[in-house]
Amino acid sequence: MKIWHQSFTVLDDVPHYRDALERHLAKVAAPDTEVHLHGMKPGTYPSDYPGTHIKYAYLSGLHKEQFVHAALRAQDEGYDAFLIATIPDTAYEECRSVVDIPVLAYGHTSVLMAATLGSPVGIVNFIGALEPQLRRNLRTYGLDQVVGPIRQVAAEFTDVMAAYAKPDGLLEAFRAAAREAIDAGATVIVPGEGPLNVFLADHGVSRVDDVPVLDSLGTLLQVAELRARQYRSAGLIPSRRGFHHEQPPRELLDRARDFYGITAALDS
Repeated sequence: MKIWHQSFTVLDDVPHYRDALERHLAKVAAPDTEVHLHGMKPGTYPSDYPGTHIKYAYLSGLHKEQFVHAALRAQDEGYDAFLIATIPDTAYEECRSVVDIPVLAYGHTSVLMAATLGSPVGIVNFIGALEPQLRRNLRTYGLDQVVGPIRQVAAEFTDVMAAYAKPDGLLEAFRAAAREAIDAGATVIVPGEGPLNVFLADHGVSRVDDVPVLDSLGTLLQVAELRARQYRSAGLIPSRRGFHHEQPPRELLDRARDFYGITAALDS
């Protein structure tokens, strides 16, 4: 089984995270699964990290094209599933509507699986500006009643990256934010953005006091393996009914993307 992992970061710009991510996913994958890591195109962000783009509707929407492009490539190249490995689930509806291979999204899958462990679910991340987008997504998924408190770790992106070498400060900051969520009613914790999740998994954090902490990316991969088997054995694909699900003919899709120069720009 071959799975495409798509990050919202330029992975070669964050080698400590990339290496930890590769190590962790290899550990949780089934023996016959290959996970191929992919990041955003080098030069995507004129600022030094994607969090400055995520909070703007237009910029976040613009970057969806890289995810759609990657999903089409994944299907064309014979991948068994496509992972949107960022908690705002960038281009989830778009990707799921244009390919038949399973498309799994970090936020959606994490909350669904966390809800099997307890409710309400709490989310602990480090980009506070994401909360409105997460809440909007949850309403779209019908999961807004499942998620309770969303809290932020007192850390920036650079702090999370630095913690791969010096972990103690971030571990304590995460536990403090998780306890805030627990005090506000959370009975299970979903770690937010991928770098935080992988950092916690790398250090064996699976509980804070008596509350479970989900390995979001590991869970995303394992659910993708299940969906890939369902696709192989039964041809199970997403609904194709309605505006957000109907699949456009590939020729129409390719011509529209060529008109806007998307394919040429992303393949160059």
